[in-house]
Amino acid sequence: MDYFFLDAVSWQQSQSLYHAAAHLGREALFILRPSTPYVCIGFHQDAKQEIDLDFTSQNRIPVFRREVGGGAVYLDGQQLFFQLIVRKDRPEVPKNVSEFYMKFLQPIIDTFKEIGVPAEYKPVNDIITQGRKISGTGAAQIDDMMILVGNFLQDFNYEIMSKSLRVPDEKFRDKVYKTMYENLTTILRETGKIPENSVLANILYPKYETILGKMEHRQLDNELIQKADELLLEMETPEWLFANDRRNPDIKQVKIAEGVFVIQKMVKTPGGLIRVTAVNDQGYLKDIHISGDFFFFPAASLLDLERTLDGLPADQMVITQAIQKFYSTNGIESPGVVPEDFSNVLVM
Repeated sequence: MDYFFLDAVSWQQSQSLYHAAAHLGREALFILRPSTPYVCIGFHQDAKQEIDLDFTSQNRIPVFRREVGGGAVYLDGQQLFFQLIVRKDRPEVPKNVSEFYMKFLQPIIDTFKEIGVPAEYKPVNDIITQGRKISGTGAAQIDDMMILVGNFLQDFNYEIMSKSLRVPDEKFRDKVYKTMYENLTTILRETGKIPENSVLANILYPKYETILGKMEHRQLDNELIQKADELLLEMETPEWLFANDRRNPDIKQVKIAEGVFVIQKMVKTPGGLIRVTAVNDQGYLKDIHISGDFFFFPAASLLDLERTLDGLPADQMVITQAIQKFYSTNGIESPGVVPEDFSNVLVM
């Protein structure tokens, strides 16, 4: 298994390299940080609904959509990323996603403890200390590879993060800032200092070696770089960024004709926010689009779920049974989100 300690890389490579390794079927651990700031949204999120694109454009902050679920986050060089890519069929890799989080976040937790931060695991995928989140993490499956990504929050720009999010008004933005500051902490706030990146890396990677076996220290090779560049040709386009923006974000429920409504609804679940837009045509659901900051495995199957629900009656029991069958047939996992959550948000 390859180990890459790269420290500062371009913001593009801070995302494209682990995607490239996964698409190539190469197991690796990357530890790196972006040299310049950007905003990153989850695979199932709508950029226009989540991000203040006027602010990011005016301040030349790129916005990137990853192939990992979860929420929008502001990223910069004050965060050291860990990115683990392993084969799904490894005997060390749990089949259940929640167990995967628990096992492979433990080295991160132990690293925090070694630098004086009493971290602990909080399901589904949070690392907290003293009740506050100190690491943003996420997982995904690309082909036959499992991915775990996250960061050591050394310091954090709460102001830029709050300004990057799309909110109804400035009063709401102030509340977002205050809530974020109270519930999200950093190594600097907890210990009064920031360890060197190489120190964090040298504590962390041997802990993964204990689980996965010896890692070979590597420099970037042409195969990885070329694949990363190839992926960026698609992932840096508006078509990729706005792939989930298929509805008017301001519509709540609009009557089109007698018995025909365009609806938008959302619900907060333990696994994240679910946002749905759809057409209710004479009591039947059509043109369904599901987005949000939840995790869904395999991620590409969410589109298949939308197709499965298209044309069904807007009846909660019918929808729930259809989703339960879809989960069973396709081996779906969505930590913290159950089929009833989708039916609750789909039926007005």
